[in-house]
Amino acid sequence: MDRLTSFGVFAVSAMLVCYAYERRSAWFVLGFAGACVLGSVYGFLQGAWPFGLIEAVWAGVALRRWLQAWRTDHPVSTRA
Repeated sequence: MDRLTSFGVFAVSAMLVCYAYERRSAWFVLGFAGACVLGSVYGFLQGAWPFGLIEAVWAGVALRRWLQAWRTDHPVSTRA
């Protein structure tokens, strides 16, 4: 197995683990977003640009979900 394939296996495995544990903590949602970025990089490096593009979109969706969860857990104080 070459280094690029090993990198791809790591990226997809990290996505799977983080996705499985998303309900435990919003940090796993952020981990999923990061793993999607790695999956996107892998897709572009191996020449499968549609895969890379879709993974980049998933990273954006996951990052947005993490931001929403973080804002819910850390409301901004309205006191002056």
